[in-house]
Amino acid sequence: MPELTLLHADHAPAVLAFELANRAYFAASVSDRGDEYFDRYADRHHALLAEQAAGICAFYVLVAEDGSVLGRFNLYDLEDGVAALGYRVARHAAGRGVATAAVEELCRLAPARHGLRTLRAAAADQNAASRKVLVKAGFVPTGPADPADVGGKPGTWYRRDLVPPRQG
Repeated sequence: MPELTLLHADHAPAVLAFELANRAYFAASVSDRGDEYFDRYADRHHALLAEQAAGICAFYVLVAEDGSVLGRFNLYDLEDGVAALGYRVARHAAGRGVATAAVEELCRLAPARHGLRTLRAAAADQNAASRKVLVKAGFVPTGPADPADVGGKPGTWYRRDLVPPRQG
């Protein structure tokens, strides 16, 4: 059973292997990270851990029983109980419900662990799989996304309230 766990230093080799193995697959729907990202991955991983320690972001990995990474699920721009969600799943795991299950689990964890009340996520209009994950996980469309938010393509923002709004 895959486990959704907070990113830590020991995940670096498995996350890099995940990104490299799926680079072309991801580039088909979002902008490629570029060679420098991979050449300087150790520095990038340390920077992510520093952002996480500062409470700006929370990075999760979906780890298979063999220790390989099946997906990344990131909460970023945590502020005033709201965060943006981004995720990517390995090609061999896509279409099996793992993304939806991980997003749903993250929605359960986010209020207690990170004090979040609302998550937002942008998906490219052409990325039917990602839009389906969001809708199945309880997100609703809220309006157009800037192409810069979805790999230079037209997209839509989605929102999910995690806890009921406070009564006045």
